[in-house]
Amino acid sequence: MLIQRYLKLFLFLFGTYWSNAQNEFDQYQEAFDQVELYSIENEVDLGILELEAVLQNAEKNGNSKLLIAVYHKIAELYLENKNLDSATFYLSRTRLMLSQNLYPFANSYQKYLEGLREYRVQEKNLIAQRSIAKAEVLIDESQMASNDIKLLEKRQYLKAKLHILQDDNDESEKLLNALVVKSDDLIKLKASRDLAQWYLAQARPKDAIYFANLALDLSLKYNLKKLGLALKKVLIQAYYDTKNYEEALGLTLELIEHSDLAVSSSAQTSDSTITKTVQLQQGYIENLQDKISELNRSNSRSELTAILSSAILTIITIVTFTLYRNNQIKLKTNDLLANKNRELIKARDNALIAMKTKMDFLSTVTHELRTPLYAITGLTHLLIEEEPNKSQMEHLKSLKYSGDYLMNFINDILQINKIEADEVEPLKIEFQLEKLLKEALEGIRVNAKKKGVNLQLHYDRAIPDKLLGDPAKMTQIFMNLLMNADKFTKEGQIEIVAKIKKQDEKFVTVYFEVSDTGIGISEEQQQYIFESFKQGSVQINRKYGGTGLGLTIVKSLLGLFNSHIHIDSELNVGTTFFFDLIFEYEFKTEEEQENIVGNDYEILKGKHLLLVEDNKINQVITKKMLTKKGMSCDIVATGNDAIDHAKNTKYDAILMDIHMPGISGEEATIQIRKFDKKTPIIALTAISQEDSQDNFFKAGCNDVVTKPFKPNVFYDTIKEFIELNSRLV
Repeated sequence: MLIQRYLKLFLFLFGTYWSNAQNEFDQYQEAFDQVELYSIENEVDLGILELEAVLQNAEKNGNSKLLIAVYHKIAELYLENKNLDSATFYLSRTRLMLSQNLYPFANSYQKYLEGLREYRVQEKNLIAQRSIAKAEVLIDESQMASNDIKLLEKRQYLKAKLHILQDDNDESEKLLNALVVKSDDLIKLKASRDLAQWYLAQARPKDAIYFANLALDLSLKYNLKKLGLALKKVLIQAYYDTKNYEEALGLTLELIEHSDLAVSSSAQTSDSTITKTVQLQQGYIENLQDKISELNRSNSRSELTAILSSAILTIITIVTFTLYRNNQIKLKTNDLLANKNRELIKARDNALIAMKTKMDFLSTVTHELRTPLYAITGLTHLLIEEEPNKSQMEHLKSLKYSGDYLMNFINDILQINKIEADEVEPLKIEFQLEKLLKEALEGIRVNAKKKGVNLQLHYDRAIPDKLLGDPAKMTQIFMNLLMNADKFTKEGQIEIVAKIKKQDEKFVTVYFEVSDTGIGISEEQQQYIFESFKQGSVQINRKYGGTGLGLTIVKSLLGLFNSHIHIDSELNVGTTFFFDLIFEYEFKTEEEQENIVGNDYEILKGKHLLLVEDNKINQVITKKMLTKKGMSCDIVATGNDAIDHAKNTKYDAILMDIHMPGISGEEATIQIRKFDKKTPIIALTAISQEDSQDNFFKAGCNDVVTKPFKPNVFYDTIKEFIELNSRLV
């Protein structure tokens, strides 16, 4: 009894959810249904025009769900009419939009349409048997994603078509018959039509007559004139094969009598199709004439001859008028498409200009912010290394924390811009997960200690020591989650959980949790908490500050690793974010481990470097950092001076600033490389955009260190190239 109650409750909740999801597009359902009818009639242009108003509404209101639904309908319309290029264009747009949004039904429909596309590819014989298998996989994935009845029927119909391609006619016949018994009218119509045509080809005219009449009734119900014409032709042939010549003749005359309707509804029929139609009609009429004349060798011969002659003349007239009408409609359609193409090109160009302007602005702002920030973080590092007293150390750590916070703020803005421009790709390098998580916790320890918040790391020791992944993006993910937790937690604890979920010889799946005992997030706020610049409410934004980009970046970065973030939160209790990540791993020998372990900077002692830097404060800071490790340096402030010093003095390495008065560091590097191919040149720049860094490498730089840099990154980079250069001597 208790189980039955829970089952009823589940069905009620599921029904309520599904009803709400479906009602969202009720006002557009009539347009969507009309597009289905246009698709059956091969009226692609009319279908596109029907969706135009819905598309404009979706774009105007920023309704991404409706926009995806419209693009799906357009793609399906093109696929049903075998226009693969246009369909692929719209499917690529919906695939990109769905990668940034979680719409289960739309994801399921995407899989179905991609399966339909693979079927069309195979139908055109563009690819061999592989396309059928791929289509079947996509259909199965679609079925797992959604149990919508109409979509289920479409999937079954597509499976039947795939079986036909594989010459599995028995299975196809079984599926189509099942759809005729219980399915939506339009699917039943398609299945009946296909069965009628197939049975006619298999010399089973009686079965063909039954299903053709069933499909004909439905085509009349929905006023599908073209399909009705095609079905009547099937019936004429089937009646002819069963020697029911009177019925065959009656349908032939009916086609001729109502041919004016066929003209208006098939204005875009191709010339070849019309020609075939005329030929078929002529063939039927001639065959009927012979058969009936054998049965009626008296007065009926002259009457039938007159009727059939009139029929031929009528068909020729219809063809002539149709060709003229078809040409006029094509001209109008081409003009409409040309106007739309011009509008799209203009919109694309405007978007590219806006994107370039934004990138240039961010590049300038980033450089102007990073330059003074380098002075702050660099001086803080030097002061900390001079062993200040305890109270001074606390102040310096707070200063370091503030500098790191500002740096993260700048990086967040740049990161979200790169993600939106689709310029971020995950790396695959070796790193230690436990060390990464501990360092992430250290990033908030100073602030957490002030509030009395306890930090904990629960780490599964079975996780392999060395993993292959992208440690920089992993650090971004956990730092954003931890800073978010630190911001909203006044007391209690913040903890990270990392434990193995699944492991084989090559891959390991790790489950992660980041939880806190902070203010929590309401169910309403959880729906949009991962959107850009969203922080729950205006009051929260004013009280706690921040950009509202952290969780957006986390979600986007996890998407690069094919992972999804989930949230479990309760107001005034706390919040838990959890997700899975899959890593490659490999075991190394003890000798290999020894080769990659170690942080000895002994090799740097006594090395003489050239520092090219125009900012006086940065000169002082960088020189002190070099001196700390026993290195010396000459300092110049311009690119021309750097070229002169490089010609006249032997240096172990050159540290090259990029933005300087006179010629830039990039140009100076190009000139130096003309006479010195060996000396390592390391670019020091406040620009972090990858495209700019590519230019530095092309100019001849060995590596790029972005300001403000971490001391260990700075030292490790110098050490790496000095060691490499010494081995080449």
